Amino acid sequence: MSGTPRAGLRTALVVIARDEAQRLPRLLESVAPWVDRMLVLDTGSTDDTVAVAQRCGAEVRHFVWCDDFAAARNAALDAAAADWHVVLDADEWLIEGGPALAALRQTPPDAVGTVQRADAEGAAGVVHTWISRVLPGPVRYTGRVHEQPQHALPMRRLACLVGHDGYANDRLAAKRGRNLALLQAELAARPDDAYYSYQLGKEHAVYDEHAEAAAALLRAAALQPPDAPWRHELAARLLYALKCCARHAEGWAWAEARLQAHEDSPDFFFALGDLMLDWAASQPADGLALLEMAEAAWRRCLELGEHPEQTGSVQGRGSHLAAHNLAVICEGLGRAEEAAALRRAHPPPA
Repeated sequence: MSGTPRAGLRTALVVIARDEAQRLPRLLESVAPWVDRMLVLDTGSTDDTVAVAQRCGAEVRHFVWCDDFAAARNAALDAAAADWHVVLDADEWLIEGGPALAALRQTPPDAVGTVQRADAEGAAGVVHTWISRVLPGPVRYTGRVHEQPQHALPMRRLACLVGHDGYANDRLAAKRGRNLALLQAELAARPDDAYYSYQLGKEHAVYDEHAEAAAALLRAAALQPPDAPWRHELAARLLYALKCCARHAEGWAWAEARLQAHEDSPDFFFALGDLMLDWAASQPADGLALLEMAEAAWRRCLELGEHPEQTGSVQGRGSHLAAHNLAVICEGLGRAEEAAALRRAHPPPA
């Protein structure tokens, strides 16, 4: 971000919320020291969300929910009317990077800022994504759900880490059905939109609807631009869905044609190894050859190491998770010393 800043640029945290009294304090208290204003747009709470937000120092406005997240976001942005808007949700909070937000007061709003988010996804572990959440004043959203800011500005990564627990089981249960209906409505309006096909695939995946996930992700993969920031996550999720549907040969053929496109993604190779191991278990006659392919994929993960800068990367797939799977194969093939060495070299986090 460059140029000559105006004096006293105003920064605002902008939140839309409904029945979030329990989570709001965590968010608001984490961001309050670093911004000039906090605005919470309440979309129809029946709990103490409004009182909690006001107690934490936020201004509250009200919005009649209309099944359109972009409309709510834009109403909140209009109300905040700052030079910089930091857009977060009640199930998110700032872990680190407050000074980067404070520095916006002296930064011209000539780019969109992205922050790293750590998503807790249950059995999947911690997933790292980069999301556009620091917006110059005029930028607005489109999309009923999984809405995106519309702009032609350059993107800048900020040294901010945001936590997110919206994929916890209780949260998923509350969201089930709502997001699916909105995604289907969005795709009815834009049937060739790769991003919304990808989001539909993710929506099915988190509820273990693997056949539906595979269909949506295959369509997204066929439509996606080659530089889509979520391309590696899409590939890994697709291979997992095909594995769960026992469509191993199809998964291998799809992956083999795209090895070069994902050559730097430990998530892609981790999912490929998982596919090959499952195939080996279902096809004993070719089991050894398939195990060797799984081993090669996981060794590639260790060669690549962790890549948290890649959107959708799962912590550990470039280190201890891949090493664990390799160790299991080595033990099964009688290579106990090699298995022990792998576990020593790549211990899980404490």
